[in-house]
Amino acid sequence: MRDFEVLVIDGAYPSSVAMSRDILDAAAQVAARIGIAVPTWGLYSLAGGRVPLRDGISVDTRALPPRRQSTRSVCVIPGLGADPDVIVARMALPEGRAIARRLQAQVQRGGQLAASCSAVFVLQAAGLLAGRRATTTWWLAPALARLAPTCTVDAARMVCADGPVTTAGAAFAHADLMLHLLRERCGPVLSETVARMLLLEHRQSQSPFVVPEVLASGHALVAQLTARLEKSLPGIPPISQLARELCVSEKTLGRHVRRATGKSTSGLVRSVKLRRARALLENSRMTIEQIAAEVGYRDATALRRLMRKAVGASPRQFRATTTVDG
Repeated sequence: MRDFEVLVIDGAYPSSVAMSRDILDAAAQVAARIGIAVPTWGLYSLAGGRVPLRDGISVDTRALPPRRQSTRSVCVIPGLGADPDVIVARMALPEGRAIARRLQAQVQRGGQLAASCSAVFVLQAAGLLAGRRATTTWWLAPALARLAPTCTVDAARMVCADGPVTTAGAAFAHADLMLHLLRERCGPVLSETVARMLLLEHRQSQSPFVVPEVLASGHALVAQLTARLEKSLPGIPPISQLARELCVSEKTLGRHVRRATGKSTSGLVRSVKLRRARALLENSRMTIEQIAAEVGYRDATALRRLMRKAVGASPRQFRATTTVDG
């Protein structure tokens, strides 16, 4: 039994598979150097053999071992480059049902599961997200909420752990997922050392990367609302007024926003303000107080609170990481 079993599914992102392999390989080398237990790992598929990834790339795998007894392994599923509905349809086929049974057995025998990006929908199709909190890449969050109505979809989180199931955001959030799993399984010293060696950061939130227009695309009412919010900064009207302008009730507006974006109406407003504030921090020399006023706050305290929650840093700290000052 390995500590980490990377389950490679046809069509997986090569980058996600490579991240799993490179981070775990680095962890094994580092552990040996610093004198701690070396994590074991391997690449697996349902039947073993060579598995095709995206864009003509393929990788050799071993057959995933059956789960007939208890296990402490973590089964990691790298991101897939497929539409959620396509994944659900694939999981309804014989091979998909066989994968679902293996994943269910993994949890039943005491093991853990982890998936990033669209691979989270594999867990959903296997019935393993019901009643849990999970995340996925932010622009797929509405689809996950639709397909898994009893799952609490927390699209703001980069990595979300709930019992034996851990999920992560978009394809390159797979690095965040692997560092989290290393920290949980092998301890913070190994995780932090690997992160420093590979120049990786521990990122807590997807919120700084959300583009409200993308979330709203395909939903005319919410797209109209988003455009209205952008145009009205810094003086965004009350939600009640916005609802009247769009000829719907506040409750109906909230329902449409939630369905399209996975956020509340006030959450969408905060996303619009955050994106404008980030743009000004990155591309202007305005003071923090001036930027706060530009996004509708009376003073900088509320902006600092918003950015610390969403980005994990104050506006000044965030600006220090940009190239605005050369």
